[in-house]
Amino acid sequence: MADVAHTEDGITEPRGSGFGPKLRSRKDGAAVPLDDLDKRLLNLMQGSFPIAARPYQHVAAGAGISEEEVLGRVRRLLEERIIRQVTPIYDTRALGYSSMLVAAKVDPENPWRAANVINEHPGVSHNYLRNHEFNIWFTIATEPDSKLGLERTLVRLGELAGAESIRQLPTLKLFKIRMDLEMEKGSETLANKVSEAVEPAETEPQPYDEFDRAVIRATQGDLPVIPEPYAPAASELGISQERLLAHLEGMVQRRLLRRVAAILFHRRAGYSANGMGVWKVPEDRVLELGMQMSQFRGISHCYQRPTYPDWPYSVFTMAHGRSKEECDAILDSIAAQTGISERATLYSSTEFKKIRLLYFTDEHRNWERTHADV
Repeated sequence: MADVAHTEDGITEPRGSGFGPKLRSRKDGAAVPLDDLDKRLLNLMQGSFPIAARPYQHVAAGAGISEEEVLGRVRRLLEERIIRQVTPIYDTRALGYSSMLVAAKVDPENPWRAANVINEHPGVSHNYLRNHEFNIWFTIATEPDSKLGLERTLVRLGELAGAESIRQLPTLKLFKIRMDLEMEKGSETLANKVSEAVEPAETEPQPYDEFDRAVIRATQGDLPVIPEPYAPAASELGISQERLLAHLEGMVQRRLLRRVAAILFHRRAGYSANGMGVWKVPEDRVLELGMQMSQFRGISHCYQRPTYPDWPYSVFTMAHGRSKEECDAILDSIAAQTGISERATLYSSTEFKKIRLLYFTDEHRNWERTHADV
């Protein structure tokens, strides 16, 4: 396990690392006070928002309040920046986009310069400063018809950002991708297993047509917080709301659409820490243990990724907690139940960018034309 040093003001950093800024571990941090009904509502909005004509009625039934009160509270939670957005979550890989996690080694004295350059690419959805020699970690996707392609895009981004080195960490196996922040239960829940192990998800592109593209363009981004949030998109497409809902359900079955849900601002919702736990797992046990690690409630993402001579960690787990100690408890529980003790934990100190990708827009082509002349 990575060793850490503790300073007097509650800040932690890897012992002797010297990489990046110190990491705040204060409990609550920028969290906004929430009452029990807010917390119940946030759980429902993350996990039980249906594809239905009046989805807020379903949420209201689960919360035991009226649809009108649900709408009012959701609008307030959006205004207070607890909820980032309510949105369809489409599957990047199923749509044929090429994507991967990337670690970049940039000037530790001025990482913002490199981060701003990287953030300009429309396919960069997440970008964090982490406590490692490779100090900027971002996810990037390129369109199916990209002229530059993912590999050449990364070369160009590295040049523009002045990166000393860029390391590619594509997904080899996808065990879990599900970001639900538990708002009602205590810390112990996050370190518990919540389900039976399931086989790694299929990550191959799926067939879709021009009407699917039109539906995605009409529905992606923020859904309006109104009694019938799918109605404006149906009107834009010139179809009935019933037909749109049936098509969206079909897209779930075809794995193009994962779900519709509320995405939260982690820190303002009380989750002030996230730790990327990376594990040295024997090759012949990656499937078995990756499936086990994905079961823990506090783990949102679990992948197998490539190893390198100086990077022996093959399984990546993203832990989310109300404090660094909660993240550590989740990862310690995984270690205890799997018997894997060789791990490192990379904590984020700065969130440079976090968005949901917008698909089939002109932004990718514009970036390639501007920055790579293709």
